[in-house]
Amino acid sequence: MNNKTQYYGEKTKARQLRREMTDAEIVLWKYLRNRATGYKFRRQHPVGPYVLDFYCYELNLCIELDGSTHNSPMADVHDTIRTEYLNRQGITVLRYSNDAVRRNVGGILMSIERFAENPVLMEGWHKDEMVGEGTENDLP
Repeated sequence: MNNKTQYYGEKTKARQLRREMTDAEIVLWKYLRNRATGYKFRRQHPVGPYVLDFYCYELNLCIELDGSTHNSPMADVHDTIRTEYLNRQGITVLRYSNDAVRRNVGGILMSIERFAENPVLMEGWHKDEMVGEGTENDLP
């Protein structure tokens, strides 16, 4: 498979994933779309061999939402390899569980804002660790 074929395949996969977003992705997208955070996010955006849940070019920031399929040792290995690839591209990866989106979307938005204040490459992936104490009541 050449690069054009691979890119076309990822682009097609991204389109399909946009049509089949998870409940958590739909909730977070409601707050990320139309520059609601002050930054343009794309959903299901292809980067190399991967399709990112949400990507902000201005911040070099990837937001990944993890469901129950990410709770296995093999998923950890895959996520680590994927994150190392993205870090080499200069992209920081913030991961949040689907449960964190349901419980505390306000805290997730606060953590994205904190990153945006100082958008430097944070190597590795950061799962739920930056979620603040915000609640849905704190939403704009």
